[in-house]
Amino acid sequence: MKTFLDWSEYMDAGMGDAYADIPKNGGDFAKAVAVCINSRLCETKSKGVMCPSFRLSENPDLSTGARVRLLKAALNGTLGSQELLNGKLIEAMDLCVSCKGCKRECESNVDMARIKIEYLAQLNAITGLSLRARLLGGLPRLLTKGNGFARLTVWRNRYRWLAKLGERFVGISARVRLPEPVPDQTFDVEATAEEGKPLVLFVDCFSRHYSPEITHAAIDVLSASGYMVTLASPETATNSVRPLCCGRTYLSQGMLEEAREEARRVINALLPHAQAGLPIVGLEPSCLLTLRDEYSALGLGDSVAVVAKQALLFEEFVARELSSGRMVLPLETSEEDQPKILVHGHCHQKAVGAMKSMRKVLKKIPGLKFEMIEASCCGMAGSFGVEAEHVDYAQQMAELELIPALNAEPQADVVANGFSCRHQISQMTNRSSLHLAQLLQSRLKVT
Repeated sequence: MKTFLDWSEYMDAGMGDAYADIPKNGGDFAKAVAVCINSRLCETKSKGVMCPSFRLSENPDLSTGARVRLLKAALNGTLGSQELLNGKLIEAMDLCVSCKGCKRECESNVDMARIKIEYLAQLNAITGLSLRARLLGGLPRLLTKGNGFARLTVWRNRYRWLAKLGERFVGISARVRLPEPVPDQTFDVEATAEEGKPLVLFVDCFSRHYSPEITHAAIDVLSASGYMVTLASPETATNSVRPLCCGRTYLSQGMLEEAREEARRVINALLPHAQAGLPIVGLEPSCLLTLRDEYSALGLGDSVAVVAKQALLFEEFVARELSSGRMVLPLETSEEDQPKILVHGHCHQKAVGAMKSMRKVLKKIPGLKFEMIEASCCGMAGSFGVEAEHVDYAQQMAELELIPALNAEPQADVVANGFSCRHQISQMTNRSSLHLAQLLQSRLKVT
């Protein structure tokens, strides 16, 4: 079996263990699957994220462990002549939302999100790519091709017949309002502290094309705190003016060659900064954490680890700098009662423990009252929540814990750093959400 990702970090997994039950096909990929010890912790509803599909359905066939068992059977050749096309396996993998909860919460740290990328790449090699996969995977490139895509999105949201056509021919649910891109903007870093501590801000395609106000907010907060901000940009040697993209959308569709091309551009652009020891700060959890996680499996060499070591989420960076005493946030002190803040964490934030950083930063805001929402996946999960066959499932997932928590506090402001999370909250409650950078910006002292 030829694999599309590099699984060599698992080369010694289970070796010498007579009970590891490593499948006979798949090499190191099979060993990555076989790290599961079948404890069935993923078939519980304890606090945490894992496993969203089981938590909703209570169907053990849709848990992380069940996916492992089906993949083992496929790799052992016991599911028939076209093992990867087995109906049960396809359903189980299809309803994995790649939350990464199992990588943190499973006793064996099964990385089902990465396993799903490999599985999708294998399926694509057999069946080919659908039009929807090509469109969703290629979204960042579409966003850079003028205003045509933005206008089409606006029209699609306005005219139901267009949305119905999109559902019929592409598979995007007509019941969901799509986020609308905004006109290209420039981000002013000229006013940042010239003598300040240098850092690099990695602006992902979602923060660039859908929520540029978040990028502006981050620049304001970092500048006001004494940092000299440089925006990550493509290598000048490539003569490419197309903004950097982490390749997350390609990975989520199993389009690995395209993802590898984007990752290579990012690594080439960020490596000199990383080698100089500069922090690389990202705003969107799924994008920044792609640098720290999936890039290591794309076969791009040792430079990936150099960049990953310097890459931090905005909240991780601010929490680290505050703890070390290198940062002082110039925030207003208000004696007026402030609205309560509800905080919803992106699944990938939770998977790397970044919600601790969120809590640390929020505690530094004078007079702030906040509550962390105990919820699993919001259900949007990238494109999952807009896909016609998944939209009911996605909304029911949100209704398990997230939506009741929001409805119980209708006057509270909401903080959610994940683009997908903010879109799902808006879709289901008609409430807007703030990124942490925007919350901090709103509390900066006026000078």
